[in-house]
Amino acid sequence: MIEAAMIWNEPNNKSHWDPELDPDWSRFARMAILAADAIAAENPAITRVLGGISPIDAGFISLMKGYGVLNQVDAVAVHGFPLDWNLWQMHEWPQKLNEIAQVTDLPIWVSEAGVSSFGAEEVQAWGLRRTAELLRGKAPRVQWYSLYDLPHAWGATTRHREVEGSSYYRHFYMGLLREDGTTKPAIREFLRHTPEMGLVQWFHFEDHRLGDAVAWMKRLGVTNLRTGLSWADSFRPNALDWFDRQMEALSDFDVTVTFCFTPEHRGLQPHHTSPPQAPEEFAEFCASMLRRYAPGVSSTAVPMRRVSAA
Repeated sequence: MIEAAMIWNEPNNKSHWDPELDPDWSRFARMAILAADAIAAENPAITRVLGGISPIDAGFISLMKGYGVLNQVDAVAVHGFPLDWNLWQMHEWPQKLNEIAQVTDLPIWVSEAGVSSFGAEEVQAWGLRRTAELLRGKAPRVQWYSLYDLPHAWGATTRHREVEGSSYYRHFYMGLLREDGTTKPAIREFLRHTPEMGLVQWFHFEDHRLGDAVAWMKRLGVTNLRTGLSWADSFRPNALDWFDRQMEALSDFDVTVTFCFTPEHRGLQPHHTSPPQAPEEFAEFCASMLRRYAPGVSSTAVPMRRVSAA
């Protein structure tokens, strides 16, 4: 079920990692290496992926290379949203991948690509079609973000706030399905690109949409999915019950599990973006989740390593 473990989410984005507490990303690098080693020790068949970066920045990948992080992972990943937040145009997708390829020979996954329907749902449908055209055959994984719109009552995990206008509100319109579960025009376009194109769907703790999401993904022909298991959520009451339900529901998919989010009481500062006080604790969380949901395979199994682009 679990084909890959992603170490953090957008570590070069201050919405997910605090650069004031780790200005040279050395704390992040140490944590990532510990996590990668723990994952490999638990199950060497799992592909280890450096958390998808946003913005797409070859300098950050070079920094991680200098720290030795790329020696401990099997792939790197990028996130791109050129019609919503990035300062580059849609047609530059191949160029952006090439910029990363210039600094590493590791496979480059597109673990989030998306277009919001904030301005117009027709724009989202066009953006999905053009994204698929530009990325076809360029990456071993291309995963669309996302299945559902974010419910307005939940709030977005981002540095953007309402005073920043559409930069914030676009977060709520990234889905193929509206908040109420009705379909947008882009869903018909998405159907043309599965199963080659995968999907990203983050599930909140005890997310009521889980069952419907699984049904929709099967209907759409999705075979590979990226989601997350939150280290912070693991301290909630009944956390393992929720994790068990989530992972059992997703058992028919090839899942990339993203491990991220610092528990407030274990951070240098009480925030999910904070470097942890003890990075070994994050590594142990990663290992414990694999022991539970992807226990080690026999030495005769074929490891999923060094996935090549088609």
